[in-house]
Amino acid sequence: MFKRYRKLWLGLGVLIILTPLGLLASGTAFGEWGIDQLMDEVGFIPSGLQKMADIWSHAPLADYAIAGFDGSLLHSALGYILSAVVGTALAAGLMLLFGKVVKD
Repeated sequence: MFKRYRKLWLGLGVLIILTPLGLLASGTAFGEWGIDQLMDEVGFIPSGLQKMADIWSHAPLADYAIAGFDGSLLHSALGYILSAVVGTALAAGLMLLFGKVVKD
């Protein structure tokens, strides 16, 4: 499978390596606001979002950071890259699993 989609995997690898470029931008990423930032950005907090905001309180890589690393640019970049690798692996794994279920 990896040989068949070699260009796709190379492209994904390049995008994963480039993910820390977002650290150079000022402000926050569009749509990645917490409730406190949402009020500043759009002027209100939807009631459904406010009710569900505390339902998920633990993230394995919260804020794309690796627990225990200090806030240096290099450590932040490694957190972004690790988050991209984990996300890509989860998405690819789910797609492979879904493909096998549908195929059979």
